[in-house]
Amino acid sequence: MTINEVAALTAARGYKKFQAGYIFDFVHKKQVCDIADITPLPKPMRQDLIEQSYYISSLRVEKKLRDRDGTVKYLFALEDGLAIESVLISEQGRRTLCISTQVGCAMGCAFCATAKLKIQRNLTAGEIVDQLYKVEQNGPAVTNVVYMGMGEAMLNYDAVMSSVRILNDSKGRNLGARRITISTCGIIPCIKRLGDEDIQPRLAVSLNAPTGQLRGKIMPVNKKYPLRELMQAVKSYQSKTGNRVTFEYVMIKDFNETSAHAEMLGKLIKGIKCNVNLIEYNPHPGCQMRPAERKSIERFSKLLTDKGIETTVRLKKGSGIKAACGQLGAEMLINKTLPAEQQ
Repeated sequence: MTINEVAALTAARGYKKFQAGYIFDFVHKKQVCDIADITPLPKPMRQDLIEQSYYISSLRVEKKLRDRDGTVKYLFALEDGLAIESVLISEQGRRTLCISTQVGCAMGCAFCATAKLKIQRNLTAGEIVDQLYKVEQNGPAVTNVVYMGMGEAMLNYDAVMSSVRILNDSKGRNLGARRITISTCGIIPCIKRLGDEDIQPRLAVSLNAPTGQLRGKIMPVNKKYPLRELMQAVKSYQSKTGNRVTFEYVMIKDFNETSAHAEMLGKLIKGIKCNVNLIEYNPHPGCQMRPAERKSIERFSKLLTDKGIETTVRLKKGSGIKAACGQLGAEMLINKTLPAEQQ
């Protein structure tokens, strides 16, 4: 629950307004896992909440894997027996946590392992924020959060935005909105909704091709939300918010890596205040695509940079533990941990 939702709950039960602050503080700052441990509340109040079936949800760390490059992958068990993965990346003084928003994914992007798991369900706001809390219980504070893990964040919009408000709240984790990035493959109605929010996390768009025809070959979402309309939505979002947008572009050999593709991409995003992340493709089981050679990635990057486009190259991190971009869920596929009807 957000602080306002907790306040509504305490008011409905006839309790004092300030007691909502105690609950929120103990859950989201002190990170207690049992209502009985919220000691500033009178014992009868704690007992009442427990009897009304309120509880503090908590993920279980099922597995923790560390790559040689310092990347750490967490496998979290959910209360219903399903599982999700999160990845912690440490570089240049930043500790960025890549969190999941769904169990599996419905979008079917050809380059992504999570798509092979299909969609199971949305995560709750509690399951989303608890990924951060569990990681921080095992190490130093996280500095940045990116909603780029398993699932399409915009298809779980309400829970995602509740989790953003919870993490951002000064009475709780107090993570700045500018340190939170929501990624989408291009769900246009939700991009429009995000532009109208009173809280403004950063927006990242998974692009991966400079034309609609090419994009449609690896991203089925392009059929429902064509590239031309997606770019119009991004421009509209930027005109409302003034926020810089990140475009993610996975570099795939013999598909989207040529100088001609770079030229087309430059024209596509011309006039948009943005930065481009060129991501070295990470192979996973069941996909025959191969990463572009690094000299091709460097050439592509230079062509964009020469056009005045801020460009960053994201080389493989965490691939040794199947924690690299596009690989979340790969280990589950290998271990055949899919539900029986999908095996």
